[in-house]
Amino acid sequence: MSQTINKDELKKTIVFNVKSIYRKTIDEVTPAMVYQAVALAVKDMIIDRWIATHKEYDKQDAKIVYYMSMEFLTGRFLGNNIISLCEQKEIEEALSELGFDLNSIEDQERDPALGNGGLGRLAACFLDSLASLGYPAYGCGIRYRYGMFKQQIRDGYQIEVPDEWLKDGYPFEIRRAEYATEVKFGGYVETEWDGKRNHFVQKGYQSVMAVPYDIPIMGYGNNVVNSLRIWDAQPVNTFNLSEFDKGDYQKAVEQENLAKTIVEVLYPNDNHYSGKELRLKQQYFFISASVQRAIKKYKEKHDDIHKFYEKASFQLNDTHPTVAVAELMRILLDEENLEWDEAWEITTKTCAYTNHTIMAEALEKWPIELFSRLLPRVYQIVEEINRRFVAQIQQRYPGDNEKIRRMAIIYDGQVRMAYLAIVGSFSVNGVAKLHTEILEKQELRDFYEMMPEKFNNKTNGITQRRFLLHGNPLLADWVTDKIGNEWITDLSNIKKLSVYVDDEKCQQEFMNIKYQNKIRLAKYIKEHNGIDVDPRSIFDVQVKRLHEYKRQLMNILHVMYLYNQLKDNPNMDIVPRTFIFGAKAAAGYKRAKLTIKLINNVADVINNDKSIGGKLKVVFIEDYRVSNAELIFSAADVSEQISTASKEASGTGNMKFMLNGALTIGTMDGANVEMAEEVGKDNMFIFGASADEIINLENNGGYNPMDIFNNDQDIRRVLMQLINGYYSPQDPELFRDIYNSLLNTQSSDRADTYFILKDFRSYAEAHKKIDQAYRDEKWWARTAMLNTASAGKFSSDRTIEEYVRDIWHLKKIKVELK
Repeated sequence: MSQTINKDELKKTIVFNVKSIYRKTIDEVTPAMVYQAVALAVKDMIIDRWIATHKEYDKQDAKIVYYMSMEFLTGRFLGNNIISLCEQKEIEEALSELGFDLNSIEDQERDPALGNGGLGRLAACFLDSLASLGYPAYGCGIRYRYGMFKQQIRDGYQIEVPDEWLKDGYPFEIRRAEYATEVKFGGYVETEWDGKRNHFVQKGYQSVMAVPYDIPIMGYGNNVVNSLRIWDAQPVNTFNLSEFDKGDYQKAVEQENLAKTIVEVLYPNDNHYSGKELRLKQQYFFISASVQRAIKKYKEKHDDIHKFYEKASFQLNDTHPTVAVAELMRILLDEENLEWDEAWEITTKTCAYTNHTIMAEALEKWPIELFSRLLPRVYQIVEEINRRFVAQIQQRYPGDNEKIRRMAIIYDGQVRMAYLAIVGSFSVNGVAKLHTEILEKQELRDFYEMMPEKFNNKTNGITQRRFLLHGNPLLADWVTDKIGNEWITDLSNIKKLSVYVDDEKCQQEFMNIKYQNKIRLAKYIKEHNGIDVDPRSIFDVQVKRLHEYKRQLMNILHVMYLYNQLKDNPNMDIVPRTFIFGAKAAAGYKRAKLTIKLINNVADVINNDKSIGGKLKVVFIEDYRVSNAELIFSAADVSEQISTASKEASGTGNMKFMLNGALTIGTMDGANVEMAEEVGKDNMFIFGASADEIINLENNGGYNPMDIFNNDQDIRRVLMQLINGYYSPQDPELFRDIYNSLLNTQSSDRADTYFILKDFRSYAEAHKKIDQAYRDEKWWARTAMLNTASAGKFSSDRTIEEYVRDIWHLKKIKVELK
């Protein structure tokens, strides 16, 4: 892309923006004001490309993928957009001449808080890749006002506070009121006969207007700009004056409140009924709006709705958007007046489903009572889909009622959304080779046997543009210097680095970059946690959502075990270690939140114990999010990917660490299996039971953690410290629930559900190997470089090319600027 920026023009634009937004001169502004002015100037550069891209869609009558996801964890846009414009140097210089530093301006941007974790981050990587590869796409989601909570740690506990990311407006979004769409909830369905056919009409409903806001998603260096379309809810009639005049103030603002609550907060806790209801409302809200808009867009150019699937694919990112199957049917039946079989053919050629979980409890189910009351017409359609599907099961497996119990979409008073997604889609994919195998052989075996042609694997990936080019500029420049810049748009090129892994000078350069990044993170930790950490120590990192299957608990129990060893033998020869955690726990997830408290209490004890000579430090990084993740990945020596085998669908943090030259300690789970194939098991620290062993123990029993507790003195000592006040002198019972979950002395549930004690010794041995390996500087440098050089497969560009080839069948578009 040729340079399009005139530095002087850019400076004038920034000065003008400051004046017109804030009525100030450039020497009076705060960094936050400069951020807004710069962001609007950058948006200005993007808009022409955005318009040109959509004109090109129309000109080519392009097929579009609608990537439907409850979450998009995009991270900050300013830095990413500047990189995609390929104008970083010019923009940096222009700002510098105005007296500002681009990095500190970038730090003023709030992360749009539109996701919880991996699912939303994956969706954001996919949008980046779609645009960078030149494929037409919309991301469809919700414009949560508060999004994911901001995490504060007070007295070691997680406190959730609202994340007001929209407080000062968001400069990159554009409100598209012209595409507002009505979404209806509740009421009842009446049948009306028009002399030819029955029409189903929803009456007595409440409705809201869905108003889209579009955020540009820039392709790297190719002028392509796709859209992330997030829907806001507005009342149909803002204020009912007649109700207000009658004195019914509640009724006067009822519609406004309905709209407000739908988009107020990212997936409310569904551990109570009103939370469940709101969550289902959110799902239907953005799906109905997105599907209605997609059909309208199609009809602007095409008369024959029967060919809709030739121009649109709906990719359902996990089970949350599954109601799209029934909503598309509703529109085709009730508004387009198609017959059932016609509508079903279109629907099942349009919808495709990505499964992100092996955990049965995460496969969404809704009580019939709630679903049918909130979505009465949609529920009727789901009933009919189920009736027809059960008839197919009976025809295929006569008299096998067990099959119906295991496969019916509606059963035991519940609507099983994953099953609706499978039946209503033409493609069902897992997100790592192992995950897809487990789905086919275990969790979804009946469906795989009945319709094997639907199933396929698409191993997840990450965008190297954010997690290396933007997140680790020192390493990115070094890589480009060694092998050229093709890796930015084709990560498979990074394997060219492998010729340098035995070059001592290159090893030193590589490890020096790691050291600089460790200094950068150490500064961040000092500033935010007040803890001094030694950049020469091993930075051992586990950052991800806090869930029991991800086993942050095993990590901190091992830290307690190491600390015990040091207390017994203060002269013990170990390489100093800094254990870094970052994680948010769902607001209602008590044990996960208690684990955060345990990590912080252990940190307090260890970090303040002078007798161990600084050999161990523990840091919990508050409010883990995309922007501080970029600092963390680039600084890590060791990446903890320690989920119970068979539980993690893929993982993408594992790939980000690998790309940045960290060595993995991990189980053979999710994408770790494929990472080991790429880099070689000898260049990772693999431990623990296999997926087959775990599944066998779950199905057939044979594991009793009390045996380990009774026979392993070290483990017993660590567990007793949970309940003897060692880490909570004021309240010795504080961690009793964690102790019980491991040994389950009080309850009928299975003990140690995630096999922490079973894998503990193997995990501790792997850590000993890390300690030994780190002392061999040449081996460590070579292996770290080899990890980076072997990460080529794990680009989201590769994943998207596979989706395009096997599922979506899109054509690339080229955008030329006039």
